[in-house]
Amino acid sequence: FSRRHKLYWEELNLTSPAAPLPLRPEASWLQFHLGISQDGLYPRSSPTVNRLLRDMQDFTTISADYSQDEKALLGACDCSQIVKPSGVHLKLVLRFQDFGKAMFKPMRQKREEETPEDFFYFVDFQRHNAEIAAFHLDRILDFRRVPPTVGRLINVTKEILEVTKNEILQSVFFVSPASNVCFFAKCPYMCKTEYAVCGNPHLLEGSLSAFLPSLNLAPRLSIPNPWIRSYSFDGKEEWEVNPLYCDTVREIYPYSNGNRLLNIVDMAIFDFLIGNMDRHHYEMFTKFGDNGFLLHLDNARGFGRHSHDETSILAPLSQCCIIKRTTLLRLQLLAEPEYRLSDVMRESLLQDRLAPVLTEPHLLALDRRLQLILKAVRKCIDTYGEAKVVANDTTQPEAPASDRVKVTT
Repeated sequence: FSRRHKLYWEELNLTSPAAPLPLRPEASWLQFHLGISQDGLYPRSSPTVNRLLRDMQDFTTISADYSQDEKALLGACDCSQIVKPSGVHLKLVLRFQDFGKAMFKPMRQKREEETPEDFFYFVDFQRHNAEIAAFHLDRILDFRRVPPTVGRLINVTKEILEVTKNEILQSVFFVSPASNVCFFAKCPYMCKTEYAVCGNPHLLEGSLSAFLPSLNLAPRLSIPNPWIRSYSFDGKEEWEVNPLYCDTVREIYPYSNGNRLLNIVDMAIFDFLIGNMDRHHYEMFTKFGDNGFLLHLDNARGFGRHSHDETSILAPLSQCCIIKRTTLLRLQLLAEPEYRLSDVMRESLLQDRLAPVLTEPHLLALDRRLQLILKAVRKCIDTYGEAKVVANDTTQPEAPASDRVKVTT
């Protein structure tokens, strides 16, 4: 199939689409990058984000390629030794006008399918709809630490095969017995055609996540998560067997002062709500120093099992017994009947063109998990007192008593 396509391309003397237009100052990608601050990836109620989401849905794809991670690992494994090759995500970098760039993750699992109970978290599927839902949840929680992400139907022939210059990517396209256009990745991801993703016959669902500024312009650090899990079939990390593990973490810089530990707790709360056990590292912009916010990247292993609540994800909260006041107030507000988290998420996700993004059981699981978080906070307050547990992270004027949410409710 790829050989015929290449010959067809050469015979017609086809060339790749015209180069992107000169960068416009009002381009949504540029405005998104300029809006990043020490408070988050974008300002609260930013009109730029909504414009960026529309552009990622509508703009024509100019080129497609493997990500740098996949290029670095191509051929670096023995496919026969992979435990479950289909578990790792196939992802591509798509480019648009105005120098726009987004990470495309194709659909590999239907929304109603749950992760089997016997799966280890590190061989689980990665889900495109989890990336979309994670962005909406992050915005609802007012963290603003997940890059803008949107769902899109991609024509894999016109928007990937016909615009890519990567011959390896061209070579992995084929037509299935059902006449659908499919493609797969070389090692160490999906090594065989049975692990391919296929259009219907050309259209394929996927998530598009806006790229952050390049590392040359905005350097980032990748830091191991203190509550990292063991990525083997046996053995446990210290935090899994030592209930006093947080005392050790508190003695280590930068967790000994500042808000880094509070940000770790925020990240654990977010991961618990989406059911993500795969947070082995976190990233930070170096520009904002040690107290900058943590980026919540790569959320595709979330929303795998709505019927199970993995409370071990909450270890940073339950072991350290500390939480930001603003985070707690937001969680308590989303537990109120008129602002129920599942209802707010349902309404937010309806804005995406791939709606419904989550099934109803996943939405209801958010309410259940939110109650478990608040229960863990109450237990900490009962043990250590509110003054030690709830960290005042805001200098904003206090709301009138009638409008205030009681912290200990």
